[in-house]
Amino acid sequence: MHLNLLPLYLIQENSTPGNTEIDPWIWISFAAFIFILLIVDLKLVMQKPHKINTREAAWYSAAWISLGVAFTGVIAWWQGWGAAGEYITGYLIEKSLSMDNVFLWAVLFTYFKVPKEFQHKVLFWGIFGALVLRVLFIIGGIALIESVHWIIYVFGIFLLFTAYKIFRSDISDTDPENNRIFKWVQKVIPQTKNYEEDKFFVRKNGKKLATPLLVVLIIVELTDIIFALDSIPAILAVTRDKFLIVSSNAFAILGLRALYFLLADMKDRFVYLNEGLGIILAFVGIKFLISDQFEIPIWISLVFIAVVLGGSIFLSLKHHPEANTSK
Repeated sequence: MHLNLLPLYLIQENSTPGNTEIDPWIWISFAAFIFILLIVDLKLVMQKPHKINTREAAWYSAAWISLGVAFTGVIAWWQGWGAAGEYITGYLIEKSLSMDNVFLWAVLFTYFKVPKEFQHKVLFWGIFGALVLRVLFIIGGIALIESVHWIIYVFGIFLLFTAYKIFRSDISDTDPENNRIFKWVQKVIPQTKNYEEDKFFVRKNGKKLATPLLVVLIIVELTDIIFALDSIPAILAVTRDKFLIVSSNAFAILGLRALYFLLADMKDRFVYLNEGLGIILAFVGIKFLISDQFEIPIWISLVFIAVVLGGSIFLSLKHHPEANTSK
């Protein structure tokens, strides 16, 4: 089911008020479904380590995105168009904010000289950990809002501040060596100097040592926690329904590995992406701050986010020097 086929007038804000109670068996079934997808990806798609080419990454990306968008139809059939609108809006927010993750991974892999054929394994376990951590953040964030209502204003101000920082930042200027997380990991974890195939640990001279691949994985996990501090409050401005937040996060994150292999070499072309992400975060921050006085309809949020994200990508590709010289 494609987004542009959804009649916007059918997306009603009040069709799924509050936090819908979900039977435990549905949670278990959804978790099992996500686990099966991960196992299929690890055991079948990437059974042997290899360099993923652009064509392969494009097919994987299309499959993951189609799956995430198609789940909108499942939500619409199950909970109605209002919930479907909240899900797809949350999915777009998470997918767009995750673009910075993709480009940061490119910087980290380049700095650590991670062989192409080993990068997928790092991303697989990194994303597996991210799914677990984000579920905990989501549960904690909703509980915090329900118990301390005024925290929504803190979230709103935090998102506006983050929006400003992202708007003014450039991911290509990131230097891992000057990063505090990098220095801490390097200091506390004994490790080998070289990669040992795709292993995270090896035993040498009777001692168990980490390889640089584990160091990269830990940094990927820790940086995702930092990114989650932006994305989780952002989606909480759209819905407080735990299942909608968890499912939209899960489907947005699952496709990031394929998206990385598709876009990693294009990070310098998306010159206006950070500006677009900053505008999106500012919008959801304002949505938080005015939520007690005025509720912005879901379909307006959906259209706004889609237009800003699409526009920033279009302008980036249009104004990039390589795009102009190729005409």
